[in-house]
Amino acid sequence: MEATAATLERRVRVIPATRKPEELHRHHDGKMRVAAYCRVSTDSEEQLNSYEAQKTYYTQKIGENPDWELAGIFADKGLSGTSMKKRDNFNKMIAACKRGKIDTILTKSLSRFARNTVDCLETVRMLKAHGIGVIFEKENINTLTESSEFL
Repeated sequence: MEATAATLERRVRVIPATRKPEELHRHHDGKMRVAAYCRVSTDSEEQLNSYEAQKTYYTQKIGENPDWELAGIFADKGLSGTSMKKRDNFNKMIAACKRGKIDTILTKSLSRFARNTVDCLETVRMLKAHGIGVIFEKENINTLTESSEFL
């Protein structure tokens, strides 16, 4: 009986704890590299003022959080959200994510991020696979949480 217990003991392998998804790409100083994405759909003066207000808001919001570091403000103006191909700064932001330069993306709402549900889900899933979360402020969704895709 003792020989069996000793044999089992030798088979035990310690598996170290894994980091949380939001910690996968943390900078060496422990800060999360956070980028913001802004988009307005038309070139009207009212929408362009909204665009500038969004950029100012996110620069301030990211700067005020001691755990965050600004990784960039990416913004497209005067563009429809239905096609991702024409959104140059959105695509630059996604490329920066793939290169490991961004840990989290902040955006006002799902409709600012993408109008097309399929594109939105595909992008969010790809980012999540890289350990990158998207926070949709209006809907209060963080894509790194377990229930986010259900929402």
